Amino acid sequence: MKFRLIVLLILINFLLSMAVSAEAPLTAAFIRDHQLWIKTGEQETQITKGRYVYSPKWSYDGRFLAYIDGDEQGEKSDLFIYDTKAKESYQPYVRVETSDFKWSPVKNQLAYSDHGLLNVTKVKDGRPQGFENVALGVSGFEWFPNGKEFIVSSQSSLRPTGWGPIPLYKVPVNANLAKEKMQKFYTIQTHEPDLFGIDADYFKWSQDGKWVSFILIPTASWSMDSQTLCVLSNQGEQFQAVGKMLGYEDWFKWAPSSNQLAYISGEGRFFVENKKTKIADIPIFKEQKEYTPMGFVDLDLEWYSQEQVIVARAKENKEWTEGPVPMMYTALFSVNIKTEEQKQITFPKKNELDLDPQVAGHHLGWFRKDPNDTQGDVWVKEGLSGDEYKWIKNVDSAPVFFTVKEKQ
Repeated sequence: MKFRLIVLLILINFLLSMAVSAEAPLTAAFIRDHQLWIKTGEQETQITKGRYVYSPKWSYDGRFLAYIDGDEQGEKSDLFIYDTKAKESYQPYVRVETSDFKWSPVKNQLAYSDHGLLNVTKVKDGRPQGFENVALGVSGFEWFPNGKEFIVSSQSSLRPTGWGPIPLYKVPVNANLAKEKMQKFYTIQTHEPDLFGIDADYFKWSQDGKWVSFILIPTASWSMDSQTLCVLSNQGEQFQAVGKMLGYEDWFKWAPSSNQLAYISGEGRFFVENKKTKIADIPIFKEQKEYTPMGFVDLDLEWYSQEQVIVARAKENKEWTEGPVPMMYTALFSVNIKTEEQKQITFPKKNELDLDPQVAGHHLGWFRKDPNDTQGDVWVKEGLSGDEYKWIKNVDSAPVFFTVKEKQ
């Protein structure tokens, strides 16, 4: 009996060690000196030379990276795709210009908008190649979780009586501009000042696909100081305004396994005050819980687990009223939304700030820089209590990690 127990323990330890060793190495795409790089484990590979690259995005399975080849003046925005298997960059068509592109959640197909025209790539020999038209008059879009349709917004019209409502549509991937295939999904009836907007964008689906969150965007001067976070059920039946916030796409995120939406609330374009982390249970039936202590502001967030939220936090500065806007020196804090325990987990130097927390498996990564420098470094720690270490040096901006959760 003892012999069998020993053998069983050895087998369990062996399987556990195999599982650990089989865990995929940490992988991220990043920009250095305007060029695209990939780092896997400790191996760095330069992908482009002589370009001006930004906005890299991984395909659902990590085989492809889409990115923009632009220029310093912002006059050029050509879409390219890097194939990690063939180790080559190519354009899905002879010339594709866009600033808004998104991978399908279920296959290696890429959708992009070009001056209001939504297109989707064909798939040839497993690669995105060529394109088909989908819909006209598109201002914002996102794939449905099944990869078969899009939720599409179209900017409202200005009438003598003011701005009209904002229409949302459900559009099949194979719509091919056919009007009869454009299904009305929901119409946002806006009104000043409580729910004013002329457009909707930054759509994000909850983990179970039952809700989609998005930002309601007002006119340009108004949008600098306040936008509205909203949610809509997946059948277009239930709409709710969640709260006021600024229009930063990374400032609202769904929980990993519940319909809870974390966001940084607060109006005013300056970061010196009134930026608080809140969590809303969707649909909203009760008052939202605020987690930022008095005297502080939160300027970015990420879910580490179902109970732990990571925020980039700084001391507020209510004394500032004019002159150059003061730099808000952030460090990362963990917030346990169940026990409400909060603690600092990164410790930048006095002249540094920690930005863009991202979770990759059990790892937490972030971008650390001196605001007087043009580049910073990527730091990583395993678990919230692990030792932090510098993983990538001299990068232009925060990296884009590839993780298994992106395969959902």
